[in-house]
Amino acid sequence: MEQLPKPYLEFRDRFPELARAYDTLGETAHQNGPLDDKTRQLVKLALSIGAGHEGAVHSHTRRAMHAGATREEVFHVVTLAVTSIGFPSAVAAYTWVTDELKRK
Repeated sequence: MEQLPKPYLEFRDRFPELARAYDTLGETAHQNGPLDDKTRQLVKLALSIGAGHEGAVHSHTRRAMHAGATREEVFHVVTLAVTSIGFPSAVAAYTWVTDELKRK
């Protein structure tokens, strides 16, 4: 089971209606197309890398692996970032992904 960050859990506890609405929106978005779960998680990993959201990169690395992605597929997403968002940002994402994969 995924270990969620304490501030995230506290936010959800403090604002439960917002958390439920967010969960519903997320589930609706996930089910609103033909992509399988692994592909969705790799796309969300790429979006998280592009946005520079370290926590989301950690989360979607775990989720992609859980959905059946290989380490090579996850690292391919990181390398695709080089020409889109730049080498320094891709290296930062590499460190976040690597941190997560070391836990496996």
